[in-house]
Amino acid sequence: MPTSPSACRARFAVVGLLGAALILLASRPSFAEPVTRSPADTTDPFGYVRADRMNMPAGAYRAAFAHRIPSFSRQTKLACSACHYGFPELTPFGRLFKLNGYTLTALPTIIGGDSARQTLELAPIPPASAMVITSLTHVKSTLPGTQNDATAFPEQLSLFLGGQVTPKVGAFTQLTYAADAGSIGIDNTEFRFADHGTLGGKPVIYGLTLNNNPSMQDLWNTTPAWGFPFVASSVAPSPAAASQIEGAFAQQVVGLGAYAMWDQTLYAEVTTYRTAQQGVAPPPGPETSNANRGVIPYWRVAVQRTFGPNYLMVGTYGLAATLYPTGVSQFTNRFTDVGVDAQYERRLGKGVLIGRTTYLHEHQSLAGLIETAGDAPLPNPTNALNEFRLNASYLPTPRFTFTAGYFTTTGTRDTALFAPAAVTGSVNGSPSSSGGIGEVDFNAWLNTRLGAQYILYSKFNGASRAYDGSGRDASGNNTLYLFLWVAF
Repeated sequence: MPTSPSACRARFAVVGLLGAALILLASRPSFAEPVTRSPADTTDPFGYVRADRMNMPAGAYRAAFAHRIPSFSRQTKLACSACHYGFPELTPFGRLFKLNGYTLTALPTIIGGDSARQTLELAPIPPASAMVITSLTHVKSTLPGTQNDATAFPEQLSLFLGGQVTPKVGAFTQLTYAADAGSIGIDNTEFRFADHGTLGGKPVIYGLTLNNNPSMQDLWNTTPAWGFPFVASSVAPSPAAASQIEGAFAQQVVGLGAYAMWDQTLYAEVTTYRTAQQGVAPPPGPETSNANRGVIPYWRVAVQRTFGPNYLMVGTYGLAATLYPTGVSQFTNRFTDVGVDAQYERRLGKGVLIGRTTYLHEHQSLAGLIETAGDAPLPNPTNALNEFRLNASYLPTPRFTFTAGYFTTTGTRDTALFAPAAVTGSVNGSPSSSGGIGEVDFNAWLNTRLGAQYILYSKFNGASRAYDGSGRDASGNNTLYLFLWVAF
């Protein structure tokens, strides 16, 4: 079904508004200069540390930052709260640590070489840590032929190796056991090179990223890899439609990119990806599915500013992928994803309020599916998918987090792609889904979280009632998810 003119106008209004805000933020002076803090001052993780104070190859300022996993905390000798509002939500400290390639350290290092050239600098401890999630999932209406209240122990178990490799190269690597698959595989993985310089008399942090999931290299919690919900049930029903950037390429590609942050204000990145599928012998051949033709360009531009106790980031991101449905020849499908996003942070007494939003439009050209359909129903030559996410978290103290959010997906009706099927199908061929999500977290320790999450659907795969052709209502997929999340 064609998108209505009013919906198109609304989309262009959102894009135009965020674009204007990005230009305004880039051009106007900040109301408050970034604050320089000593490494011992970790009581206010909202405050900035200037990028130019991080040019030192060693010294006190190297101890001021940490990132997602306990091995980074051990490397920097700082508690998780110095650089996380609540894991995995990064503070400005945490974002700078990531920009600097995971290399900042407070540990004495093992050094090799001679007076003319240093050839080695290693941490004295292994950069290892682990994460485990165990959970209970309750779906409002029991899935046909199954037992409700599914438990998983563990639902996910990850081993991380992360930290400084050389003074300018660092790594974040994750190996995960997933209970639903019963297998161990490579998860989000990134290597970074980072350095400092000046441009136009202003400090600039620049570097290279090598990673396996578009958007995992991002600094904010608005893009798919690190967006809310940060953890979700692996067994609950989920809507049929999702954009390519929302995990279709995760751990199935390898990308090399360049990035820079200028004057702690303007961030820009370009990364190109190639197929690197797991469990499939390279190179891609006749049995391969969804291998890309050429490269997949990914881009990211963001502007960030502080205004007194307020912080705001406005940005855009996206990719363009040309994929072979099967094999590596003949007709292809093309997907173009363009997103705009924003993140707002404000101190409220001892707590913090964090707001996040993203709008994503995907254009699909499906010549490859039409060519390979055979006697099956033919999909539309072109489709569109639109996704909107809005959520906010309030952390009155590091122990508690309260989050509420809204999500909606709309798009072109396509009875070939979205056909009737129990639970997962659509009776009217529509990909539209919408609902709300609420979560309450209690952090017994900074690395131990007990959480209760509830997802409520007002529409699922195109309808509110009897959406799948088998009589199931959207509200039947409402999900209560209780979890324990520990990192050590």
